Amino acid sequence: MALFFVFAAGAASAQGPLRAEAQQDIVFPKSELTIRTAGGKTHPFIVELAVDDAQREHGLMFRKQMDPDHGMLFDFGTVRQVSMWMENTVLALDMVFIQPDGTISHIRENAVPFSRDIIDSRGPVKYVLELNAGRTRALGIKIGDKVIGKPMNNGG
Repeated sequence: MALFFVFAAGAASAQGPLRAEAQQDIVFPKSELTIRTAGGKTHPFIVELAVDDAQREHGLMFRKQMDPDHGMLFDFGTVRQVSMWMENTVLALDMVFIQPDGTISHIRENAVPFSRDIIDSRGPVKYVLELNAGRTRALGIKIGDKVIGKPMNNGG
């Protein structure tokens, strides 16, 4: 899972890299989401929810596998510019940047594991959905499609 990167990132790096054992201390509630494409196809996912600072900072780091129909939804609470990175993330990921109403505004495909390159939302968003790399392309998910479900407060 990508590490949530904000102004606090400097403080986190001063403490040294997070260890895999830290994953056990963080609990991620689960929920269901559906992505509805412009063509009317629906794709259900089971997602872990990263809703507080500790969950967002840790995300999917150190995970070695994730089922194809699973992901992680980062809820930032407010609409804002978001930057993420892949340090300590083993899995290649697709990052889906989402508006408050569930509309996909940007997709970063195939984020490179362990990279410290910043991945920017390219505008204010409220959510980021991380999926296994290649899933958005394989399922035909594009900008303008909708993410629907209880965690998005838009149905489901």
